[in-house]
Amino acid sequence: MPILRLRSTRIALQTTAAVLTATLGFFAWQSFFPVQAAKGWSVEVVHRDVAKAASLLPQADGSLLVSRELDDGRGSILRITAQGAREVLVDKLSKPDGMVAAQGGWVFSQEGGQAPVSLARDGKVTALFMGESVQGLWDDGAYLYAIEDRKGNGRLMRYQWASGQLEVLRSGLSETEGLTRCADGRLLYTEKASGKIRALSDDGQDPVVVQGLRNPTFLMCDARGLWISEDNTHRSRLLRVDADGTQHTVLTFLKAPQSIVPDGKGGYLLAEGGRNRVLRLSPL
Repeated sequence: MPILRLRSTRIALQTTAAVLTATLGFFAWQSFFPVQAAKGWSVEVVHRDVAKAASLLPQADGSLLVSRELDDGRGSILRITAQGAREVLVDKLSKPDGMVAAQGGWVFSQEGGQAPVSLARDGKVTALFMGESVQGLWDDGAYLYAIEDRKGNGRLMRYQWASGQLEVLRSGLSETEGLTRCADGRLLYTEKASGKIRALSDDGQDPVVVQGLRNPTFLMCDARGLWISEDNTHRSRLLRVDADGTQHTVLTFLKAPQSIVPDGKGGYLLAEGGRNRVLRLSPL
């Protein structure tokens, strides 16, 4: 009888070890499996060791601004020159996330709780207005739009540059992260948990324009369509949606991708925060 018990125990331990090994192997495979590009596209790494890369903002001199989305005052905005040199422009931030060019400088948000949305210009940082967990930003010259990533009490706000007045356009939003305007005039925003993208409407109904997504976060519109990155830890995708609503998966096996921006050469730069790097996506 003791021999049978010993054998059963050994079998159970071996089975448990096999299951654990398979599980760890599966997660390792998901973490290290290389990013895959769809037919007609190529992808390469252009910058490594950029901790929690989130928003990207190319500059006229060929340099790139990157927000490093670290919390508790450890976040910063980094400038990477065309030659690869690095310089911290703004530090002691809490999850700096959105960035957008505006007013001869650039605006950045912080998602780490209550913090100002600020304008950086000529080496100076000026607080514009307070928000809580602000992520997405969009500027049209007259107004700056900002959206909060909160559960059930987020807001979509509009700041008027001329007067400094802040208007709340929507409240009671949940996990709204990305914000962009398309050529047809629609202002779009993401609902991460529900997997939807909505269009701001005058009647307040904000119709769904894309759904069935997996944690959509940053958005960008251009001549090729609407670009959407999905903020998943494993097997994330970069999607493109045509004007007729057709979805195309452009990149797969990403890890927590964030903002996508044009690279000025016909391709795009994509922040892959989960792997602390910046990718270049190019059409073949």
